[in-house]
Amino acid sequence: MTFEYPDELLRLQQDLNAVRSDLDTLVRSLPYSVVPIEAWQRPDGYWLSTSPSYPDSPGWSEQEQQKVMALRDQEREISAKIVTHAFWDEVSGPQRPDARSQLKHALDSGDGEAQEAA
Repeated sequence: MTFEYPDELLRLQQDLNAVRSDLDTLVRSLPYSVVPIEAWQRPDGYWLSTSPSYPDSPGWSEQEQQKVMALRDQEREISAKIVTHAFWDEVSGPQRPDARSQLKHALDSGDGEAQEAA
């Protein structure tokens, strides 16, 4: 089953995608540790395949922490608007998971045409 999402809900999903992308880009650009930490090395035999050693981390500046917090706040606010949108009252309970999943991918084509093609 396909769903016809209101423009407002599609815009909210687009905003959520943008905020999540901005947050991901920012966090990837920051040092691996929020607080300053000295270099360290994982013990031999550790099961993860990531780097066995980590350099000194200067930590995140207050401004960087505030920016991350602001983006996470935006993400929460937009998510709440999506979850509580009146559209979901029109979708029967068993169909809501599929409808939510489809909304997450409705803009995958980048121009909103994915909804019409579905």
